[in-house]
Order: sequence, then structure tokens, then C-alpha cells
Amino acid sequence: MVAEFWTYLSDWSSFDTWIVVTAALSAMACALPGCFLVLRRQSLLGDVLSHTVLLGIVLGFLGSHALLVGGWILPSSYPAIQKAAIFAGAIIIGMITAVLADAVKRIGRTESSAALGVVYTTLFAAGLLLIRLAADHIHIDADCVLFGMEETAVLDTVGTTGIPRSAIVNGGMLLVNGLLVLLFFKELRLSSFDPQLADTLGLRPGVINMVLLIATSATLVAAFESVGNILVIAMLIVPPATAFLLSDRLPFMVLWSLFLAGFCAIFGHIFALTVPPILFSRMGWPEVDGARTAGMMASVAGICFFGALLFSPRKGVLSKLFYHWQLQLRFIAEDVLGTIYRSQETREPPSKQALVFDPSLRWKQRLLTMWALVRMKQLGLVVQQQGEVLLTAKGTSLAEAIVRSHRLWESYMARHLQLPDVHLHATAEWVEHYLDPALREALESELDRPQSDPQGKQIPAEPVE
Repeated sequence: MVAEFWTYLSDWSSFDTWIVVTAALSAMACALPGCFLVLRRQSLLGDVLSHTVLLGIVLGFLGSHALLVGGWILPSSYPAIQKAAIFAGAIIIGMITAVLADAVKRIGRTESSAALGVVYTTLFAAGLLLIRLAADHIHIDADCVLFGMEETAVLDTVGTTGIPRSAIVNGGMLLVNGLLVLLFFKELRLSSFDPQLADTLGLRPGVINMVLLIATSATLVAAFESVGNILVIAMLIVPPATAFLLSDRLPFMVLWSLFLAGFCAIFGHIFALTVPPILFSRMGWPEVDGARTAGMMASVAGICFFGALLFSPRKGVLSKLFYHWQLQLRFIAEDVLGTIYRSQETREPPSKQALVFDPSLRWKQRLLTMWALVRMKQLGLVVQQQGEVLLTAKGTSLAEAIVRSHRLWESYMARHLQLPDVHLHATAEWVEHYLDPALREALESELDRPQSDPQGKQIPAEPVE
């Protein structure tokens, strides 16, 4: 299969390189404003804008065509004016979308998602209606609109340079968005995380939000022609959402989103050339020889997101489960050390069966106790002699720290909260796992260095490291 994979890539040409470059530039241009939409919890706004700008595109197209028919502009300047009119129409409709959604939310007292839904369907329907009434004779390829056509968009080059026009347009939008982020990074960050504080400092978060919407609308129009509606939405949200799972710092989140957008473009095109023919030839459909790059890019972005959702070091589902399991195991191990220490105080060392089959433990705690005993034996914390579990010198030192934390906290609660002795133990069993040497020293100093806890049991000295 590996040899077959490289066989399909052996025909790679400059045409494929420009497809990847164009897709990467458009994806990265979308990812920059997408980072701040994700942080502001306005991800749905990206989907809304990608549809409502249709009305602005239609208005810009019809307006420029009317100027041409009326003799206001020359045919030679028509293409440039048409593109400018489409950009302007999309930006204006993007601003109107935000203003209308806010008005519906305030006046109608509806939630933000419902307000966006009302504005989204209304403006998108108005765009479709306008196409039907005024531009019905123009053929619109639904596949091109939905999935994009990087494969043909790169054929439209600028003069004799061989550089695709879509690469220049999307590269220009990436440069503009990058400059906006660099110049107004502080304002964007503050208005995204704390708009009230930004308003107090005079940064006018409403204006910043409007600038972000303008940049998003312009980016959508620039990318719409080459990558289509589906990929515009995917690249606007999925790489930033994935980057959010991978980093807790905004600069790194922005860099991660750019990297992921470029990664999706490269491997989206590679997989579009190789995966469908390899898979479908084995399923009895050898005539399938490839897939749309845009659709495969969206698939790669989705795979990256679910990979981060599962395996992200700090926010991944599996990472959290592993962390909680480790935390439970540590708590159980410390509880076992404390139990053995208290038993050795009374000269009645417990057996392994007594520790594991304690009636107060649930089945999950019993399994963790068994595993904790195995690990503590491997680490040299406990030994088993004649059926009894005993602490080693190293284990005794750790157990003394746990019991010392427990009894100091019981003494602290007894003095300052004046609780009955029966209510002290349960709380101290939780707190004992979180007290470090500095906190134990502070507690001991606060309590005038007591020698025993409220039940009269001796408080162990601080273990020597």
C-alpha cells in the first residue's frame, strides 16, 4: 500500500503545488479571524456570515453590471470594479448582519443564537430571492459553490507570471489579517476575554468587534471563489477550535491555528490524490481516481480536531481521564500509607487482605488499592512479611507526612471552627493530600506547635528530605 501511495504522488506537478499553496493561503487567512470568533463564542457567526454575504455578493454584482449597462464605467475596467463592488457589498452585509442580530437580541429579548438564526435565514433568503428575480439567467454551479474548485481556480493566472489570481487574493487577505492581528493584538485580546474591562479602558469593544466582522466578511469573499462554502466554514472554525484545545495562551493558539490550516491544505490535497483510489479500488470501484481537495481538507481538519479532543495534553478527554486516574491512585496510595502507619502505631500491622477488602471500600477503590500496593512494593515503600504489609524507611517518611498533615488539619479545625471531634476526620482525609511542607509549617506555627491532635494522638515530626 505504501508503494501504491507513492505511485499516485509520482505525478505531482507545479499545478498540484499551486493548489496546495492557494488552499493553504485561504485556510490560514480564514483561521486568523476565526481564532477570535472562537474565543468570543461567536463560532456560529462565521457560518452565518458565509451565507448572508451572498446577498452582498449579489448586490455588488448587480450594481456593477448596472453601471456597465448604463455607460458609467468602461468595459475594460468592469472586472476590477465588479470585484471591488462584491467586496464592498459583502462587507456592508456583514456589518448589517451584526447590527441586526444585536437589535433582534435586544428588542426581541432572545438569545444570541436565536437572533443570529433569524437574521441568517432572512438575509440568505433575500440573496436567493434576488438571484431568482434579477440574475436567474446566470448559471450557478452548486458543486462549485459548496465544495470550491481549487483545481480550476489555479488555472486563472496573472499575466505570464504563472501565479494563480486566487493565490494572490487569498495571500493578500492573509497579509491584511496578519497585520490587523499584530497591530491590534492587545485590543483584540482584551475585548475577547473581558469586554467590560476593555470598555472601561476606552478601547471600544463594539468598534473592535465590527472591524473583526469586516475582516471576516472580506476573508470569506476572497476564499469563497476558490475553496467554496464548506471549506470556508471549516477553516474559519476548526483549526482555531483545535488550537484552543492545544494551547492556553493566545499567541500560541494563533500560531497553532495557522500551522493546522497549512497542514490541512497540504495533507488534504495529498489524501485527495491517494486515499480514494487506494480504498475504492479494493472495494470494486477502480474508476474512482480522486476526490475534491476542499472536501478532503475539511476531513483532515475534523480528524485533527477529534485527535486534539482526545489526546490534547491538558484538555483532551483521554488525558483528563489519565490524570484523574493518576490522582485517584495517588490518593489511594497515600491513604494506604496512612492506614499502615496508624496500624503500626498500635503494633497491629494490617494484612493485604484487610487493606484490599475493607468493607468501607467500593469495588473501584479495591482495584485501585490492589494496584497501589503493587506500585508501592515496586517503589520500595512497603514490604510484605508473613502476610503483613510493613512500611520501609522510605515509606515511613511519606506516611509520616500524610499523617502529620491529617492531624495538623484536625487540630486547626478544632481550634478555629470548634467542631465536634467526630466531624474532623472526614474533612482532614481530603485536605491531607494537598498540604505541602510549607503549609504544614504554617499550620504548626499558627497552632503554637502542638504535639498531639484533638484525639490525643501524637503528631509526627516533619520528615527529613
